[in-house]
Amino acid sequence: MNAGGPAGDRPDYDLIVIGAGPVGENVADYATRRGLRAAIVEEELVGGECSYWACMPSKALLRSGSALRAARAVAGAREAASGELDVAAVLRRRDAFAANWHDDGQVSWLESAGIPLLRGRARLTGPGRIELDGVPYSARAVALATGSVPVLPDIPGLADAAPWGTREMTSVRQVPQSLAIIGGGVAAVEAATVFASFGTRVVVLARGGLLSREEPFAGELVASALRADGVDVRLGTTPHRVDRESGGTVRIALPDGELLEAQEVLAATGRRPATADLGLETVGLDPQERIEVDETMLVAGTDWLYAAGDVNGRALLTHQGKYQARVAGEAIAARLRGGPVRDEPWGRHAATADHAAVPQVVFTHPEVARVGLTEREAVRAGLRIRTVDQEIGAIAGASLHADGYTGRARVVVDEDRGILVGATFAGADVAELLHAATIAVVGEVPLTRLWHAVPAYPTMSELWLRLLEAYGSAD
Repeated sequence: MNAGGPAGDRPDYDLIVIGAGPVGENVADYATRRGLRAAIVEEELVGGECSYWACMPSKALLRSGSALRAARAVAGAREAASGELDVAAVLRRRDAFAANWHDDGQVSWLESAGIPLLRGRARLTGPGRIELDGVPYSARAVALATGSVPVLPDIPGLADAAPWGTREMTSVRQVPQSLAIIGGGVAAVEAATVFASFGTRVVVLARGGLLSREEPFAGELVASALRADGVDVRLGTTPHRVDRESGGTVRIALPDGELLEAQEVLAATGRRPATADLGLETVGLDPQERIEVDETMLVAGTDWLYAAGDVNGRALLTHQGKYQARVAGEAIAARLRGGPVRDEPWGRHAATADHAAVPQVVFTHPEVARVGLTEREAVRAGLRIRTVDQEIGAIAGASLHADGYTGRARVVVDEDRGILVGATFAGADVAELLHAATIAVVGEVPLTRLWHAVPAYPTMSELWLRLLEAYGSAD
C-alpha cells in the first residue's frame, strides 16, 4: 500500500468511494466499467440504508396492506378477502427483502464487479487521502456517498424518551398496540399507513398539513384516507413535551394541555446529510455547511472530491442518488482518463434532472406520485403556467380498476413553451402512471405531440387524453 497523495507516488486507487449504499455502489461500478481502479468503504452493511432500513423493508411492509385493500375494492374479490393481515407473515416477508440484515449477497456483487471492499470508518485527511480506522489510503479521486441521517425535533424530553426513528420502524419485531407519529412528511404518512393496516392505534401529529411539499389535494386525500382507516390525524400541532414513564408508556403533552399516551413514539421529521466526522475540515470544507457540487457532482473548490446522493442535499431520494452516481462515475472516469466531460444540460456528465424533473412516489393509500414542479413551485420559478385537473375516477380504466375509485391528477403546463413542467397523481396504483409523465417532462415533449400518444382503452392511462382535452377546452 502506498499512502502517497495524488501528486506524489502512485496512489492506492484511482477512486475511493466512501459509503456502499446504492449510490456508492453505482459510483464505483460506473467508474470501474470505464477502467478505473475503484475501491469502496463501508462501516455498516453493504447496500446501505435503502436495502435494510428504508426503501425495501418499508415498501415490503406497505405492500401486503395495499394488496388486501385493492382486493376489497373490487366486488367478487372483496367477498374472498374477508380476513385480516397475517402480521407475522408480513414481517417475515419484510425480513426476506432486507436479506435478514446480512450483506453477503451485496458483498458478492462487489466481488463480481471487481470492486474491493474496505470495511471500517473512513475520514478525509487531506486532498486525495483518507484514513480507515487508522490506516492511510490515497486515491486520485474520492467520492462521498454517505447518505443522510434522521433529524430529531427539538421537543423537550423527546431525546430521553427513546423515540423510534425510521430504522426502528422498518425493523420492528413487536407491533405496538398504539403509536404516536411526530411529522407529516413521507416517512410519517407511510408509517401511519403500515401500522394502521396492522391494527395499531395510530395518532399523527403534524406541524402543518400532510405532505406539505406536494399539491394540496394530495395531502388532503391521504389525510382523509388515514382517518377512514382509524388514524387520529392532528394537523397544525407540535408536542409541547414527550416523556416515557418508568412502565414504558410514552406521554405526549400537546400545547392545549391535552395529554396523549402511546406504547411507542416515532419521530419522522426529516433527514440531513451525513457529514459528521468525515474530516471535511481537513480539506477546507465546513462540516456544518451544505456540500456544494456542480452538475458532475464535483465538490466546489476541488478537482478531486465528489459527493453524490443524500450527502449533497440536492434530492434525498434513492433513485435520484443513483442517477447522480451514474453521472459521477462516468465524469470521474472521463476526467481521470483525460477524455472530454460533457456537462452541458442533459449531457452525459450532468445531473440536470435534479432541478426540475425529479420523480417520487409516496406509497400511502392513496398513492401520491409526482414529477417536476408543483403549481406553487412553478409560480415561484416565474413561469407563465396553466394547471389542468382531472378526477381520475371518471376514467373508464379507473372505474374498472376499483369500485368507487377516488383520485385526482394535475398537470402544470409552461404556456410559453407548450410543454409539461410538472404532474401530480393521487389515487390507487398511480405510481404506474408516473414514468410516462417523467418522460414527457424530461423530454420536453410538446403538448401538440402528446395528442398523438394514444392511450390504450380501457386503461388508467386514458387519463392523459382527458387532461389534454381539458387543456384544449380552456383555449
